[in-house]
Amino acid sequence: MNDIAPNLKERLLKIKIVLLDNDGVLTDGRIVYGDYGDELKFFDVQDGFGMTLLKRAGFPVVIVSGKKSRINIRRAKELEISKIFQKATDKLKVFEKIIKKYKAAPEEVLYVGDDLIDLPILRRVGFAAAVSNAVPDVKEVAHYVTERAGGRGAVREVIDLLLKTQGKWDAVTSRYFR
Repeated sequence: MNDIAPNLKERLLKIKIVLLDNDGVLTDGRIVYGDYGDELKFFDVQDGFGMTLLKRAGFPVVIVSGKKSRINIRRAKELEISKIFQKATDKLKVFEKIIKKYKAAPEEVLYVGDDLIDLPILRRVGFAAAVSNAVPDVKEVAHYVTERAGGRGAVREVIDLLLKTQGKWDAVTSRYFR
């Protein structure tokens, strides 16, 4: 990809692990409660397929959510996500566990967030991305702000950028271009 700024390309080339917030990033941020205690969230299918492409390329994908929800677990299982942390009110502690577990340096981590709870991680990772509808403080520290909104393909946008920058796009998508 020639149209990416050299400093962003340099950051993306170092990435070995992808961390994602859930609500507002993988979902559109809406939480709907039904009369019978059921909870509904809206995920984007293109984001999900992007995570499949990431796994094919060998990237661990970890979800770090401030909220606990059975729906989060269901979605993570469907996508065979490497790990999900829920009720992570101190995301920095979770981040430290993750980099230790995967033997990754902070500059080898990409994180996508949308709200204040994500700031401690966003300030430490090698590539910090904010969804287009993130709060201003998050956009301010991000290296990249997506064109798409959270739960509306923003994660896929970042994944495609990562895979293309690292030259892994053709290998993980070639079966679709026959």
